[in-house]
Amino acid sequence: MNIMVVGVGGQGTLLTSRIIGKTALAAGYDVKLSEVHGMAQRGGSVVTFVRFGERVYEPVVEEGEVDVLVSFERLEALRYAHFLKKDGVMIVNDTRIDPMTVVIGAKSYPEGIIEQLSAEHRVYSIDGAAVARELGNSKVLNTVVLGVAAKHIGFSEEEWLGVLAATVPAKTVEINTRAFKRGYEGKA
Repeated sequence: MNIMVVGVGGQGTLLTSRIIGKTALAAGYDVKLSEVHGMAQRGGSVVTFVRFGERVYEPVVEEGEVDVLVSFERLEALRYAHFLKKDGVMIVNDTRIDPMTVVIGAKSYPEGIIEQLSAEHRVYSIDGAAVARELGNSKVLNTVVLGVAAKHIGFSEEEWLGVLAATVPAKTVEINTRAFKRGYEGKA
């Protein structure tokens, strides 16, 4: 299974990929993770790969080989869509975060990204940020999105929640559990 998690610095991309990897490892799979940081600060592009199976020899996934692409920002989904398999699934947090080129006026932010992606791929678009705000903590948007993605990655809800509870800071277990369940149960 090849999974790609993309987003913008500060959205929880790295934490999400670690939870996916730990869940696969706990289920007995060989797991490889690879992290590619654009700008290592808030606002920069962040890309991670998680590969798991009976035996995995390298962490990086080639273009056209990703089974599940998880994106925390819609332009990042568009930027990396070419990695998705023809029958792959894309989970997109329908949020706009302008990259620096847009902020300074050098480029414009594309319109109709979700529609464009949906014309070519199987896309599940959610507003994870709105759900996170509704839950009272905007920082759990990644966990909401992970809940949606988990349905397409596999493993039981209990397996996911066990790893989630062991990975996030203790004081955030309850809110992250609620956020994950909202996504997992399709209430996002």
